[in-house]
Amino acid sequence: MSTPTKKHAGNKWAKPALVAGAIVVGLLVLVLAARWFTGLDGVKSWMGSYPGQSELPATAPVGFPAWLGWQHFLNMFFIVLIIRSGWQVRTSKRPPAHWIRNNKGLIKTRNAPTKISLDLWFHLTLDALWVLNGLIFIIVIFATGQWLRIVPTTWDVFPNAISAGLQYLSLNWPTENGWVNYNSLQLLTYFITVFIAAPLAIITGIRMSGAWPKNARALNKFYPIEAARRVHFPVMIYFVLFIIVHVTLVLATGALRNLNHMYGSSDAVNWWGFGIFALSLLVTAGAWFAAQPLFLRPIASLTGKVTK
Repeated sequence: MSTPTKKHAGNKWAKPALVAGAIVVGLLVLVLAARWFTGLDGVKSWMGSYPGQSELPATAPVGFPAWLGWQHFLNMFFIVLIIRSGWQVRTSKRPPAHWIRNNKGLIKTRNAPTKISLDLWFHLTLDALWVLNGLIFIIVIFATGQWLRIVPTTWDVFPNAISAGLQYLSLNWPTENGWVNYNSLQLLTYFITVFIAAPLAIITGIRMSGAWPKNARALNKFYPIEAARRVHFPVMIYFVLFIIVHVTLVLATGALRNLNHMYGSSDAVNWWGFGIFALSLLVTAGAWFAAQPLFLRPIASLTGKVTK
């Protein structure tokens, strides 16, 4: 009886191993191709004209204020828990509990309360906090001029982004000085994340939530829930990939200095930013493991009725 079991176990890991091997081989081919391509005289000359970084307007601020570090932590905290709870909503077959909104007091509506899973309640609550944090972020970056660091203001950002991408791919990474200016590929990535991916997550999430008017036939026909579902999950995958690449590059391109930028509001190279980052990871990990029905039920019961 042991032989079939071992054979089955081997088959179970065969496909993931082949996929991983194919990805590694593909990356090696891309790196070799990029190194050959960037070694061509014409490409060298072109990359000399577009080194990978656009010049910022003279009014662009330098450095990162303390409030931006808090915003970064809160955004990380909420998005990690949103991804966790969203995955639970998508994969859970038997929710641990259900939540029904109290249809009285300040949250009184004409529609009858809808029963949703406790996982979905947690996901929607985190969404609301994340959106609130994002609105504060948008208001403050435009009030302080920080938007100039993540919004393209010249057309040469695109060839510079291609140049930076070729440098990353060829393993001759572009010179980093995020305290003053991001390279153009970073700038475009942050712009897409803040001004495209985040709004897409919000408008598709609202369409899938119980807050959406079910009887608005014309609106529902124009924006069907199936369309929202087709977009919402890929956007979550984008955020997961963004986090993986973002954290990898932060740690691989001068971890202490980068973490001081993000958490210590300083351009110095010391362990202060790393310590705050480590503490933020502990807080996030604690919230991850504390997000269990045992702790969520009493919190959810403050705004509704929780049933098993």
